[in-house]
Amino acid sequence: MTSEVEERVVRVVRDIAATPGRIFELIADPRLQPVWDGNDNLARAESGQRVRALGEVFVMALTRGGIRENRVVEFEEGRLIAWNPSEPGSTAPGHLWRWELEPLDDANTQVTHTYDWSQLTDERRFERARANTEEALASSLRRLAVAAEAPNRS
Repeated sequence: MTSEVEERVVRVVRDIAATPGRIFELIADPRLQPVWDGNDNLARAESGQRVRALGEVFVMALTRGGIRENRVVEFEEGRLIAWNPSEPGSTAPGHLWRWELEPLDDANTQVTHTYDWSQLTDERRFERARANTEEALASSLRRLAVAAEAPNRS
């Protein structure tokens, strides 16, 4: 019998050559999230859901056909946003997506992307949670960097 403790917090850090404000717009506007989603899990979101405060809920359509409501549980404009996803009308099952932005200078930002499933108790969801590896989070950060660093992003 093994007593291996499973790591349930995955964190990746990357410096991006863009301001925190520019990067935050890509994260806080759900309509733009499919552009940088490294898991290719997000299909689309309706316009007008740009997050502006703690407690807001935004809705995403998934590539597999499902819908997720995402309740914002941490928020500081331009610096921090985190949400708990859940199926519509359901209690969040216990995982969290977090983005932290730290300005390095006038044109560069350190971005920390975290997936935390330490509160997830439904074992049927564990396999999917385990798929959110450092590599998957790094893919999102790479795609976010491309979008944020692109000239004349509209």
